[in-house]
Amino acid sequence: PKRVEAAGRRRGAGCRAAAPGGADPGARGAAEQSGGHRAGGVRRLQDEPPRRACLDASRPWLCYWILHSLELLEEPIPQAVASDVCQFLSRCQSPQGGFGGGPGQHPHLAPTYAAVNALCIIGTEEAFGVIDRKKLLEYLHVLKQPDGSFLMHIGGEVDVRSAYCAASVASLTNILTPALFAGTAEWIARCQNWEGGIGGVPGMEAHGGYTFCGVAALVILKKEHLLNLRSLLHWVTGRQMRFEGGFQGRCNKLVDGCYSFWQAGLLPLLHRALHARGPGTFTTPATA
Repeated sequence: PKRVEAAGRRRGAGCRAAAPGGADPGARGAAEQSGGHRAGGVRRLQDEPPRRACLDASRPWLCYWILHSLELLEEPIPQAVASDVCQFLSRCQSPQGGFGGGPGQHPHLAPTYAAVNALCIIGTEEAFGVIDRKKLLEYLHVLKQPDGSFLMHIGGEVDVRSAYCAASVASLTNILTPALFAGTAEWIARCQNWEGGIGGVPGMEAHGGYTFCGVAALVILKKEHLLNLRSLLHWVTGRQMRFEGGFQGRCNKLVDGCYSFWQAGLLPLLHRALHARGPGTFTTPATA
């Protein structure tokens, strides 16, 4: 991080020195940096360096992260590159349904989430055609547990992430059925603890990542009213630290850049839920 910071200062100094009179060096520097992100993102979709071999079980995630970044930058994806990504992700799809972390790997809800979202970002007929919706629905039913929760993979762990990943891919592929998610919203609501946030499973400590996943899943399922929203708002606003300005993931933890997404990304969802309840939400006792 120190080397990156120093490099940033050097780039900034260069921009200021070269800026013509009246120009905003900060804006120019941001534009140059954005252009670098665009070019780098397209390049990384085609060729990752050998040092990324440690992420061999996360290859659909690399596709999703890069594609989502390009989408946020409003950078069009070349048709040939998009087609290559579709063909690669099709090789990650398991005959059982769902996607693995790479070709030939066992299916898992996390890379399934990444692969489905990546294909939806591409949004072409080829991309949508990759997803075997029938097998995906069968796979989700296999992972579904009697209490409403989901396994991350066959024989794997249960936590709120899996419920969110399942709800997201089911919603995106239009296979979300009442039978598939019977009891899921109620199980997620039981994961909200006395702090106000949501833990990985019922009874666990509230955590920013799990809280985002839980609330987002309930928004997809249209069941966010099951949460104590006042308590949730109190918890998440308390996670922004006064000195750094960033967010911590749990009480008494250091700030972390990833929680600027998990916690700050939670706030629009919470705002939506509170707005749906109307103006009296905070003038009456918290009973829901």
